[in-house]
Amino acid sequence: MATSVPDPRPLTGEPLSLDLLNTLWHDRYGRYDLLDSTAGLACWLAGSRAAAAYAGGELRADRTTLTAVRAARTALAGVAGRADAGPMALDAFNRLLDAGRIRRLLTAAGPVERLEAPDSGRLLGYLVAADYLRLLSTARDRVRSCANPTCGLLFHDVSRNGTRRWCTSTGCGNRAKAARHYARRTASTA
Repeated sequence: MATSVPDPRPLTGEPLSLDLLNTLWHDRYGRYDLLDSTAGLACWLAGSRAAAAYAGGELRADRTTLTAVRAARTALAGVAGRADAGPMALDAFNRLLDAGRIRRLLTAAGPVERLEAPDSGRLLGYLVAADYLRLLSTARDRVRSCANPTCGLLFHDVSRNGTRRWCTSTGCGNRAKAARHYARRTASTA
């Protein structure tokens, strides 16, 4: 699943569910959607944690998978960070979980868990939904939106003290620091 195109997103490497949401982003030059083509899907799969876990060829960058992943992103966006998610949004999210299941087996090597998904195109939707549920149950208070009100990227705060505010320190964090410095300089010269 290798691709020669570098991932253009400002924030990568987040847990799978947040990483999928961050395939839509904007900056001062415009709005972007990495999943606007199968090439963008291939780029996302190449860097995602799902691709590493399912490198056996189950995940393909084809039109069917692209359609399913875009639908999963929409369903996830309907509930992510929303305390007021309505029944329709919850139902759309929960349907993602219908695409797969964890089967527990006892083998000669001992107990194992296998993911079963009859439709590889919808496999990513299941993985994304399961990952989001894991985040909610283990780190709900550590799932954050960037403090820059014009950014909107989501991240999992893994800092020791849990005070991360910016999607990236070199992007939004650096711009905020520069703006504070400029405000101090102009206030002191006025």
